[in-house]
Amino acid sequence: MPAASGGRPAEPLVASDGVTTPSGASPGDEFWRRPPDQPPTDGTSQPTAGQVGAGAGGPMAGPGPGAAGAGAGPGGYTGPPPTVPPPPGWRPPVHVQVPPPRQLPPQDMAGMDSAEQQAQRLTYGVGVVAAVVLVLLVCLLCSRVIF
Repeated sequence: MPAASGGRPAEPLVASDGVTTPSGASPGDEFWRRPPDQPPTDGTSQPTAGQVGAGAGGPMAGPGPGAAGAGAGPGGYTGPPPTVPPPPGWRPPVHVQVPPPRQLPPQDMAGMDSAEQQAQRLTYGVGVVAAVVLVLLVCLLCSRVIF
């Protein structure tokens, strides 16, 4: 490495320097590699001539994927465990008894109607004032353009 100021070797400025190798064949990757005797099980590979499968559109000769003993090998995924359905009519136990809903207080319908009418009048009033201001501004701008 070329020497930096002060006679020290220059430090690399790349954050990932030494993290991976260009070939990807670092010793730490060996733990994650598939054993050589197992084919890839990503579900996208096509069966080869030596494998039993759906040749010419026929059904599979062996048990389906996820079946027990489907050739997963030692330490491979053998599928989900078998499940036993619950007996008919089974429900989980109920531990909390919810009280019935309480009665809501009565509403003053006449008071609500009068308050709504007042709010509507105020809203219309604000709208009329805004419309008058906009009309005056447009008239003012048009008179400046014409004269």
